Amino acid sequence: MSTDKDTTPDTAPDHRSTAELRAEADRARAALAGTLDAIEYKLNVPKQIKINTRRFTLGLHRLGDDNPVALAGIALGAAAAVGTVVWWGVKTVLDRR
Repeated sequence: MSTDKDTTPDTAPDHRSTAELRAEADRARAALAGTLDAIEYKLNVPKQIKINTRRFTLGLHRLGDDNPVALAGIALGAAAAVGTVVWWGVKTVLDRR
């Protein structure tokens, strides 16, 4: 039967110097700061929008350099989609009169 007073090498009291304890505390603070920075980065919506907008714009620039015909096709498709939605909206408003 074991008792709570049993000491094994894993549960032996840890005798560390003040410098070692401070170094461990500094490492823990640095790890916590890194975690908080990562959380802030993920939850900062305006910053994420700015980053993704830049990434999208850079992708379009690269596509325009590599394949301008494809970029023109995407632009025409987007313009046609927007025009169709506007046309349906105007038609719906005029039909309700």
